[in-house]
Amino acid sequence: MWAAGCLAATLSRGLSSSSRAPWRLLFFGSDQFAVESLKLLAASRSRPGGTVETLEVVALSGDVPVKRFAQQNRLAVHSWPPDDVEGRFDVGVVVSFGCLLHEGLINKFPHGVLNVHPSLLPRWRGPAPIFHTILHGDTVTGVTVIQIRPHRFDVGPILNQELHEVPGNCSADELGALLATRGAHLLLDTLRTLPERLALQREQRPTGATFEAPKISPSMSWVQWEEQTCEHIDRLYRAIGSRIALRTTWMGRTIKLLDFVSVNSSLLPSADPQRKAAPGSLSYQKESNTLAVCCKDGWVGFKAVLLKKKLTAADFYNGYLHRALQQRPPSRTAEGRFLSPNQATRAHERRDQSEL
Repeated sequence: MWAAGCLAATLSRGLSSSSRAPWRLLFFGSDQFAVESLKLLAASRSRPGGTVETLEVVALSGDVPVKRFAQQNRLAVHSWPPDDVEGRFDVGVVVSFGCLLHEGLINKFPHGVLNVHPSLLPRWRGPAPIFHTILHGDTVTGVTVIQIRPHRFDVGPILNQELHEVPGNCSADELGALLATRGAHLLLDTLRTLPERLALQREQRPTGATFEAPKISPSMSWVQWEEQTCEHIDRLYRAIGSRIALRTTWMGRTIKLLDFVSVNSSLLPSADPQRKAAPGSLSYQKESNTLAVCCKDGWVGFKAVLLKKKLTAADFYNGYLHRALQQRPPSRTAEGRFLSPNQATRAHERRDQSEL
């Protein structure tokens, strides 16, 4: 039904719409990832023989990067949802916009609406594919240009796709910057040969789809010392650490863990710390000014923490941890450790019972 509607829209606007580049484009975007594509499209518009004839922008309310770029470069900006679209544009382009385009709006573009998605669709459909690529340790990712369909995100036919290796130990921000640039170039390549790409479009395969790439949330930032390995905590930090600090509980207080580093376990005081130390156990490494924390299969380190204010590992040890270890009663062994949320609840209940 929708395909028939698109065909009818294309035929009815065939006289006013160009069948080849340069195109009249309406761009939908919000964040810095989207700016990279908009920047390349704007450069093509100003170049003789470029792929873009006219370029206008739809931006969400607020001071978002796409709106700032458009205003600085004197591009017409429409509020969401746009009106006055009929017959004015050949193609729509959506990059990191976050709003679902309804069928009536999609049908106003004779050549449809394209979307740049930073994953190898159908893997990692959803609003946060880059974070989940890092979090799950993927070694390969990519960018995909699809034609948007109504009612659901990230399910349209694939017009162009490019594979990229995930650089070792990169953060989500670093991978996002890389894929933003690669996605912008893939979009321009798709627009140059759009009629051929549309003719050769392929549906996303039903197998291999990963639908779960939800937005990151503060609940993801709690470290589970008994369950998570060194590698898992490393990936968690690289995935979300620049936006949401990792968190744990110490002596009933929430502590944010900053500046993750790997730990040289040979410098730890115990002869065999990985066997004897309980998850959440702490060790201050004076030589590297690192707070080492025991997890499921080893030790991870942090150069700083945030309690009431940001403290270096040395400041935290000298001002808080050393004193707490000296004063800790033998029966309260958890007091010197970082606790996962469920452990913290149980420790609090035990303290309440001991005070009865």
